[in-house]
Amino acid sequence: MAPQSAENIFPIIFLLLTIFSVSKAELHAHYYDQTCPQLEKIISETVHNAAKHDPKVPARILRMFFHDCFIRGCDASILLNSTATNQAEKDGPPNISVRSFYVIDEAKSKLELACPRTVSCAAIIAISARHVVAMSGGPHWNVLKGRKDGRVSKASDTINLPAPTFNVSQQIQSFAKRGLTVKDLVTLSGGHTLGFSHCSSFEARLRNFSSLHEIDPSMNTELASYLRKKCPKPNHNRNAGQFLDSTASVFDNDYYKQLSAGKGVFFSDQSLVGDHRTRWFVEAFAKDQGLFFKEFTASMLKLRNLRGSKNGEVRLNCRIAN
Repeated sequence: MAPQSAENIFPIIFLLLTIFSVSKAELHAHYYDQTCPQLEKIISETVHNAAKHDPKVPARILRMFFHDCFIRGCDASILLNSTATNQAEKDGPPNISVRSFYVIDEAKSKLELACPRTVSCAAIIAISARHVVAMSGGPHWNVLKGRKDGRVSKASDTINLPAPTFNVSQQIQSFAKRGLTVKDLVTLSGGHTLGFSHCSSFEARLRNFSSLHEIDPSMNTELASYLRKKCPKPNHNRNAGQFLDSTASVFDNDYYKQLSAGKGVFFSDQSLVGDHRTRWFVEAFAKDQGLFFKEFTASMLKLRNLRGSKNGEVRLNCRIAN
């Protein structure tokens, strides 16, 4: 076969380079710089004002981001409302306690006035999550933007979220399905430094834990006694619960220090200390907050870059597909 001329080869090479560049540039930090330069300011002001009135907003927004990304990629499917023919993710059992959707709605309304039909709800969640970490004392990173909003949201898919009762092997398997490593697992679990949990997520550790132990033996005995009082049987206070570390409004490495002392609230969290595959990450982050911040930033960018829904859109209302 005769060799192709340079004139014939160049268009092919150019086309391949163009396709590669577009695929790599799907998500990038400057996606909205020209089309909505006010984006970051509008979102940060909205989140900051909401947090001033409700100190639980940062933890709720960060949890919302995690739960969104773990189902279909970070495509804002967690924001869609259920319909007469479909129960959406937000109404799945693990997401019943996800709150503060109104913060995303408010930011979206302001952005539609400033730059209509431009910014996806997925971008708003991701930027809001970064902002609540930074405003709470944690690291700041450039959010990769450009992800479109998904059109599908099914409550049945929430069974794929890692549960607070998972052991380390189950957690590793859950993260691996999304291309996330053991290091990502331990690092992203550190988001619980802003967390709060209702009693239902950890009360199985407090009573009738096993045939040999009334209380989970991996839990600090003083903490167990304290939590049994906060979460009595029967419990008539639906809001009763516990913060997941001792500096719950500050993003820091105290979460890992608490695990090292047997004071993890969730079984899934405390189990990270008892397994050789995860223990050394816990110990490293407990000693070095700077290392934790560096790895958290890297894992958040990796999580954000998980493949989202195909044929996405920019919703006009975050709760309803166009």
